[in-house]
Formats: sequence, C-alpha cells, structure tokens
Amino acid sequence: MKLLISTGEVSGDLQGSLLIKDLKEEAEKRSIKLEIIALGGKRMKESGAELICDTSSIGAIGFLEAIPYILPTLKAQSKISKYLRDDPPDGVVLIDYMGPNIKLGMKIKKLLPKIPIIYYIAPQEWAWRIGDGGTTDLISFTDKILAIFEEEAKFYSLKGGNVHWVGHPMLDFYEKIPSREDSLKKIGLSSEAKLLLLIPASRKQELKYILPTLLKSAALLQKKDPSIIVFIPSGLREFDELLNNSIKQYGVNGKVISSEDVDDLKPYLFSAAYLALSKSGTINMELALNYIPQVIGYKVSRPTAFFARKLLRFKVKYISPVNLLLNEKLIPEFVQEDFNTESIYNSAIDIMDNLSTRQNMLEGYKRLIDKLGKTGVTKRASRDIINLASK
Repeated sequence: MKLLISTGEVSGDLQGSLLIKDLKEEAEKRSIKLEIIALGGKRMKESGAELICDTSSIGAIGFLEAIPYILPTLKAQSKISKYLRDDPPDGVVLIDYMGPNIKLGMKIKKLLPKIPIIYYIAPQEWAWRIGDGGTTDLISFTDKILAIFEEEAKFYSLKGGNVHWVGHPMLDFYEKIPSREDSLKKIGLSSEAKLLLLIPASRKQELKYILPTLLKSAALLQKKDPSIIVFIPSGLREFDELLNNSIKQYGVNGKVISSEDVDDLKPYLFSAAYLALSKSGTINMELALNYIPQVIGYKVSRPTAFFARKLLRFKVKYISPVNLLLNEKLIPEFVQEDFNTESIYNSAIDIMDNLSTRQNMLEGYKRLIDKLGKTGVTKRASRDIINLASK
C-alpha cells in the first residue's frame, strides 16, 4: 500500500509524524507493506516517510505575508503532480494546511477520482466565517473527514460529509508527563525558579509581529520578579539565531531551546513551566493539556488585517482553540491593536498574583479535556485510513 500525506508548517509536521507511527503499526498488524510519501518536515521523515518536499517552513497567515511562499508552494505542487502521474497512491491524507491542501484535494479528485481522499484536522470552519457564511468546498473532494473536534464533526455531517470524530491527537501525546522536580533538574533550574515559556512563532512572519511584544512583556515581568527565568523553544532551525539575538537585545534573562533539542525537552519544559506567553494556535491546546496558565495574542500586518476585516469580512469569536471549544474567554487573548506589552504584562501579573485567576484557568482546562474525546486518537485515524485505502 502506498499513501500520500500532505501537510505544512511545524504543527502539521508534528501531527503527521504521530500519525505515520500508528499507520505503520496498523499496517504491520495486517501484514501490509506500507510506503508513505509526503509533503512535510523532518519529524515526518524521521517517522519513516519519503519526503518529496519540506513544507515545514512554508506557511503564512495573510495576503502580503503569503507572497514569499508562492514560488516554493508552486514547486512543491509541481513535484507532487509528477508523483501522482507516475505512480498514483492508494490513498491520500491531507492534514491541516488549508489553502494548499484544498487545492491539492480538488486537483486529485479531478485527475484521479478513484483514489480515496481523507482530510485529518480539517479547517475550523465551524468556528469562523467569511462574509455571510462562506466556507471551503471540502465536502466535494473528500471521501472521509477525520474530525478532531466534536463541533467540527457536527458541522461537516450536517453538510453531508462522511465524518468520524476521532478526538484530539494531543491527548495521546501527553499521557506520560515527568514530575516537576525531575523536569527542573533536567533543564538545569533550581526549585525556586519560575519558568516562563515564550512561544512566539511557528511561522517566520510571527517573529516580526509577535516576538518583540512577548519579549518586552517578559523583561517587565523579570524586573518585578527576578526569580522568573525565560525559555524560548525554537520552532525551526532558521529561527535559532534570531531568537538568541533577540533575547540579548531586549535584556531578557533566559535561553533559547534550539530546534534540534525541542522535541526531547518539550515534556520537561511543559512540566516545569509556571506560565506561558504564546501566539495563538495548536500550542494553546498543548499548554492546556499540561495545565500551564497562559496569555496569548496574535498580530498580522495592517494591510492583511484590513483585508480580512473589511473586504473578506472574516469573523471569529475567539482566536484560541481553547476559548473556541469552551465558548468562553478562559485564556486572556489579544488581537492586532489590543496585542501590546501592557495587556500581556497585566494579564500575566493577574495570573501570577491572584490564586483565584490561576485556579479558574486550571479548572477550565479540566472542562476542556472532557470535550476532546478519548485517547487512542491516531490509532483510530490510522484504522480508518488503512480501511479506506484497502478498498
């Protein structure tokens, strides 16, 4: 059996790698020789996929921000088109990466209509709207949608999709968490230290629009409480140097965890963390699953913000998936003009100084986890994929 898996950006590469491990295990149980070709990143390659093109650093949110990635995306699409013509797979799995994957899915359905297409981690259309309710044409080319949110499953089912709610894959990733004592020792901090995680970027544009505000906020927090130590996990190798230079520039006491070490150290960082200042995205779910209080924000260029608000009439109630799922503002979140040092700092101080604020967020995390389904998510997804590709 030959499968094509397509994704992009750091989070997609992580989810793809977790899925590949269980796909291989499921295939082995059935005595199926499985070959996986992929658009993804180093994690997927390390999990056993043959990487056609590295798309882990190809991704942006916004009109102007996406321009530098047009050519790399076209090159990736050209490569995958050649593979499809020369040696069509038995099944296609699309993970997140909305724009490129929707185009790819529609293209495959037109050229090779008999090949089953599965969408895993679909666009969160149940949570956002463009204009008067415009949505993607996902149902037209997918044979099955593996939904990670219950609301997502309901949304696509009502539109006529073949949907299976498998649950959120992060549930599987954090079943075993090291103790705080062991974690502090592993990362070289004393028991008196307060570890502040800064998670500014998985896309290059976010280094420009998000990193400075988080660093300024962290510097103010350290001035108030010198026991705070800042760690910044790097999303990509190309970020390492800029992050190290930025820490020095803003006078922050801390260190950058290189992209090479992030995967090994992440469980320890999350176990030891006292607070996180983060961009919005999948990382918010990871922090919540580890019961780390957090303050989040997001910002794009002014032209992109104008285009989204005025021309596309893009609407979303909350930017954090945690708040979206709970349908309440559990986590302080700040967007565009509201994303500034004062807002981030004041919210962080509230969490640090007020036990009730901190406790309320942790209680909310418990309610969140109850909505994410049951463990064994990627195993269920793998069975569905193998079943469909076997037909």
